[in-house]
Amino acid sequence: MVRHLRSEAYAGRMLPFVVEYEGRLVGQLTVAGITWGSMCSGHIGYWVDRGVAGRGVIPTAVALAVDHCFRSVGLHRIEVCIRPENIPSRRVVEKLGFREEGLRPRYLHIDGGWRDHAVFALTAEEVPEGMLHRWRRQKPSAPHK
Repeated sequence: MVRHLRSEAYAGRMLPFVVEYEGRLVGQLTVAGITWGSMCSGHIGYWVDRGVAGRGVIPTAVALAVDHCFRSVGLHRIEVCIRPENIPSRRVVEKLGFREEGLRPRYLHIDGGWRDHAVFALTAEEVPEGMLHRWRRQKPSAPHK
């Protein structure tokens, strides 16, 4: 798996990231399917440990990845495809302001069958101030201890 991720990253088709929180590995985020030419696009997939879900870890990681893709890598469009019943993942893209574009029937083979996925997307023009800036602006501040 690591060899494949490294090979795809060197080829410019993927950006694999680990997600850390308080010094420990809690998830992964991958920008994959990177396409150049007239498309300049990629899609993001992610997972997070349930023990840190709801703390803004994955929305922050997605925001950082989007900013990196738009500002440093030079992509124009990012998609996130989510199984419709995956409410926590849907909340991530909704919090960040991705627009829902529709449904891809039988899009990926998961758990022994072809599963539908809702498509969410964002272009660089939609976040001129940056995704992290947008996310921080709307995220409620943590209570002081």
